[in-house]
Amino acid sequence: MKNIKAIGLLFLALMIGLAAAVYAANWASRQSAIASNKVVVAAVDIELGSKINPQMLATTDWPSGSVPPGAFVDIKALQDRVVKVSVLRGEAILERKLAPAGTLGGLSAVIAEGKRAMTVRVNDVVGVAGFALPGNYVDVMVNAQQDKSKGEEPRQISKTVLEHVLVLAVAQESGRDDTKPKVVSAVTLELTLEDSEKLDLARSVGTLSLVLRNQIDKQTVATSGITKSQLLGDKPLQSIALKVAAPVKAKAHFTPPMVPAADCVEVIQNGLRTLSCF
Repeated sequence: MKNIKAIGLLFLALMIGLAAAVYAANWASRQSAIASNKVVVAAVDIELGSKINPQMLATTDWPSGSVPPGAFVDIKALQDRVVKVSVLRGEAILERKLAPAGTLGGLSAVIAEGKRAMTVRVNDVVGVAGFALPGNYVDVMVNAQQDKSKGEEPRQISKTVLEHVLVLAVAQESGRDDTKPKVVSAVTLELTLEDSEKLDLARSVGTLSLVLRNQIDKQTVATSGITKSQLLGDKPLQSIALKVAAPVKAKAHFTPPMVPAADCVEVIQNGLRTLSCF
């Protein structure tokens, strides 16, 4: 009786194993039957602005139904093309990631159409402590003296002159995959021609500062800037000159005039009494 039960269990196990083998064979045949195409991918990480050569590329099978638009099937078609964005190893090379045919490599290949690249000197403070990395966006502020009118003292003012400016490179590095802060001496910005003129004038009349902003924040805010007197909350002096008929002696006693409730200082000089109120 025991032998019959053992033989039955063994037979059941064999049947289950045979069914699993048949299912696995059918699944493998279905997978191999899926149509696929050869697609060119990056064999190594390719930095933006780099010129492509065959050693950087490889081909791989890609399901026909999911081939991305603009993909290449021939490595020769990508000879000497320039990537305008960073491409990671194993990533498909697409037409939208490439600069126009005939473009030379380097930073000029990644500048958007109609834009210009301009470099400004920075230090560890101006450069946002090294956090202004390629691919980030910054605002540009200038601290300068306003033109004075006749008889007026020049006023110090700080004002935002450019907003949402793309950082193309820091020093001589344009890679956008690094997140580690880098304290450098120069930052290259992508600007319109009009903004390039503004930045050139701003750096000649005052001191520039970069303000790091959220990458997805594209809102612009119009401000009138802030002056030193506005920052410190200073009030203009109001002077009232009172002429005295005779010079006032040093030891003479006099009664000060009535003044409105304010912080005032009375000055006596050369027979004149001057009341300055704040």
